[in-house]
Amino acid sequence: MEPALDTLGAFRPRTGTLEQWNAAYGRVEDYLRAHRMHNRLHQSRLIQRVLAAAAGRHERNPQLDPATLAIEEADRLMDAWFASALGAADVSHERIATEGRVAMLLCDGMERWPYAFLEDGPVPDDFAREMRQSSIQAGPDLAVSSMVPREIDLGLLPEAAGQTLERIERLPVLRVLLLWALFLAVLAAVFLATR
Repeated sequence: MEPALDTLGAFRPRTGTLEQWNAAYGRVEDYLRAHRMHNRLHQSRLIQRVLAAAAGRHERNPQLDPATLAIEEADRLMDAWFASALGAADVSHERIATEGRVAMLLCDGMERWPYAFLEDGPVPDDFAREMRQSSIQAGPDLAVSSMVPREIDLGLLPEAAGQTLERIERLPVLRVLLLWALFLAVLAAVFLATR
């Protein structure tokens, strides 16, 4: 249902304010430009199509923000288009969105087929073939493995240092004498270094 388009193709939503729909237009325009769509004519047609779908949803639920609805519609349109181009019907939104965008960038789809992106109807064969070849292929499946915790062997030095510290802790007088000796050694080093 596209009630927001009249016979001339002018966009006139029945709900929401002009400011809300201008903001929605700007968001969708920026979103398409972020996908490297620089063809203004094609961009305008797509924006009108997206806004018309968003206006239909907004009529049913006027509490929702038109800009949010417009971006959701653009995402839905892109997901369906990427799924068609890549031949991936039952793939999650995150996966198809990532895979489709990367494939489109790698095959330079916006430059080579400027009017094909998000068009109704079948994706041109050469464009779909290039996107499939550029598509992300997952690596091998993860396998469950078992790791047994082992003690870390730090060698002899930490063991000797640990035993020495334990002995020093048992003899408080020795500990105080060693700390004073260390303090005097640092003080002497500083004094000799400043001369």
